[in-house]
Amino acid sequence: MDGFLFAGWVVRIPAIKAQTGAGAGALGLALLGVSAGAVAFMMLTGRLCRRFGSHAVTTASAAALALSILLPPLARSATALGLVLLVFGAAYGSLNVAMNSAAVDLIAALRRPVMSSFHAAFSLGGMLGAGLGGLLAGRLSPLVHLSLLAAIGLLVTAVAGRALHTHPAPVVPERLPAEQPGRPRGAGGAVRGRRLVLVFGLIALCTAYGEGALADWGALHLSQDLAAGPGLAAAGYAVFALAMTAGRLSGTTVVQRFGPARALVAGGTTAAAGMLLGALAPTAWAACLGFAVAGIGLANIFPIAIARAGEAGGADGVAVASTVGYGGMLLGPPAIGFLAEAATLPAALTTVALLAALAAGIAYATRGAHHPVRP
Repeated sequence: MDGFLFAGWVVRIPAIKAQTGAGAGALGLALLGVSAGAVAFMMLTGRLCRRFGSHAVTTASAAALALSILLPPLARSATALGLVLLVFGAAYGSLNVAMNSAAVDLIAALRRPVMSSFHAAFSLGGMLGAGLGGLLAGRLSPLVHLSLLAAIGLLVTAVAGRALHTHPAPVVPERLPAEQPGRPRGAGGAVRGRRLVLVFGLIALCTAYGEGALADWGALHLSQDLAAGPGLAAAGYAVFALAMTAGRLSGTTVVQRFGPARALVAGGTTAAAGMLLGALAPTAWAACLGFAVAGIGLANIFPIAIARAGEAGGADGVAVASTVGYGGMLLGPPAIGFLAEAATLPAALTTVALLAALAAGIAYATRGAHHPVRP
């Protein structure tokens, strides 16, 4: 539902831009409201999950997201759009922290590393939302379209929320590595846990940077630098998204077989190689192949990092790592833009490969801190 609603909003941005009469610069500032609202509420959500439980906060955040998607089509100026997107972003960020916190507890109870499967559901929802939005964009106004999505979102929230409230969060049999028998307790363990959370947040940032950069700049690179037609340029991001979805669907098996540390190192290395091909390839088809390889590499890094942060710090760990990680999503697109102006877009896109390699290096250097969830 999260991916479905967010994609539905994204595909209506051109129509809402025309409705508000915003220029490119004003629209860019207004769109920052989503990221600003999300980051602002992520840390607060961690505290709310501790107080009220992740299941209750997940249900409330999902309802808020479904209702807040009604606000953007009501805006009639760039300023108003920016303000309502703060609300939409707050609900979006809150839901991401709450449901990831609930997932961390479930994973610990199941003793199976299934976080990538949950993130695959987000990717599938995004693809469905974008596809439906493409079909409805020429037939329905933004208000009618997003009202339909709000109704679907509230229906899903009612069904899922009932299940969440019927089944309380599972009792976690083993918590932090620092809290397990034979490991240090007290202040030293808490400090170690906070450091691990920041490390995993940094890994998430390195990969979210790439996701944001490819979403905003991949198609432009294909059309502007490699003379791809509109269809092939759009296919560049599509193959990246499909590769990420496929990679996440296989993520549980990968982590169970190789462990989280090896999965992170292999994913970062694969993503770096794929992005170097995608950025520097001489043809659009070769660049699309690079984007696909990068998608496979990036697929499981963010979910694994968030899951590890949850093991190291509970709901607060998820909140901190998510905040740091989504900072990469916020940083990526403008950073690529500034670098493209200073040099070229292909050169700017190589920074995605550099950060993916950095994520792999961090994962390798801290591999002793990774404790896979036993099946």
